[in-house]
Amino acid sequence: MRRIINLVLVLGMVLTLGACASASKDDDDLVQVGGTEGVGSENANSMQSLDDPSSPLSKRVIYFEFDSSTIQSDYQELISAHAAYLVENPDVSIVLEGHADERGTREYNIALGERRAKAVRQLMTLQGVTEKQLQVISFGEERPVALGHDESAWSLNRRVEILYSGQ
Repeated sequence: MRRIINLVLVLGMVLTLGACASASKDDDDLVQVGGTEGVGSENANSMQSLDDPSSPLSKRVIYFEFDSSTIQSDYQELISAHAAYLVENPDVSIVLEGHADERGTREYNIALGERRAKAVRQLMTLQGVTEKQLQVISFGEERPVALGHDESAWSLNRRVEILYSGQ
């Protein structure tokens, strides 16, 4: 049942993005970035939005529940923002790094990190991102961001990081 709900949410986002993508641009190349309008190169403005702390594109970590590769609803909008950016910038590519906490065998955690990164990739491709823009890598438990041995550390290590090329 939960998968059906997630699928319905994804399809709703895809339809919403499709409606937004069909809106026409003004003839004077007016673009909107981070809530402000400006005239100029769309690609240059898009690159600025990656570094703007107020932009959702500045957030590049998706966290997961224990032993799960299901994307929580809290991260759907974040992933959609990155997907929309990639659709608008087909020359940009990303690496999706999957990670796990230290519990479980090394092999299991590599597989779990890969499932997590592939879940993010699947959601992005459903929103129009091409496969050539996405690379999946899993580090399992090998690159923790928190070195503790408790839930607060483990929860930070169960993640997918979005890394843009050239950054």
